[in-house]
Amino acid sequence: MKMEYVIGTWNIPSLPIVGSDARFPVRRIFCVGRNYVEHQKEMGGDGREQPFFFAKSAHDLVPEGGSIHYPPMTTNFHWETELVAVIGTGGYRISSNKADDHIWGYAVGLDMTRRDLQQVGKDKGRPWTFGKDFDQSAPVGPISPASTIGHPKKGRLWLKVNGEFRQNSDIDQMIWSVPEQIAFLTQYYTLEAGDLVMTGTPAGVGPAKPGDELVAGIDGLGELRVQTLPPR
Repeated sequence: MKMEYVIGTWNIPSLPIVGSDARFPVRRIFCVGRNYVEHQKEMGGDGREQPFFFAKSAHDLVPEGGSIHYPPMTTNFHWETELVAVIGTGGYRISSNKADDHIWGYAVGLDMTRRDLQQVGKDKGRPWTFGKDFDQSAPVGPISPASTIGHPKKGRLWLKVNGEFRQNSDIDQMIWSVPEQIAFLTQYYTLEAGDLVMTGTPAGVGPAKPGDELVAGIDGLGELRVQTLPPR
């Protein structure tokens, strides 16, 4: 029986796949906070604290990057370059030594952040939604299948802003590895096929301005380019 809806439906958010014309449908986006020591320090932390997560909507995706508008209600719009783990098989209470089996592939992502609004949430004990979950806040590049590249544990992660390096680290500097993140997260959620896990950013976050070109990259995963446009 064909389902009828009272309003028009929308296309499923999706990402391209390297070497394929097919696309990967995206369900939810989970993001880990403060997962590199030097970034913890620049944000006021001091070591290997218990991981914590926040969420973005799949509506926030900007597949393959491109142009994004400087968002409203902020004067401190930050970049955060991240490895994105793409879940192909869901599960609950996944052990860290089995987590790779659930990962379909990997991509480069930018967790764009209204830092001033995030700080208001921190100061007042409120959710981070206004700071993290907003239109065009999740540019993500094409997915490289794990069947092709394996499960990277090491690889240079970097960001150039207008041609100058602002972030320059390695994914082996994560405090909590990708399998450890998945093991922790699935104590609280059942991961589903189509979920993304943004795995944290190293030091070097900073404010983007209208007109800035951001080029993010991770060894073996290519580049993600974003041009910041003036506000709508």
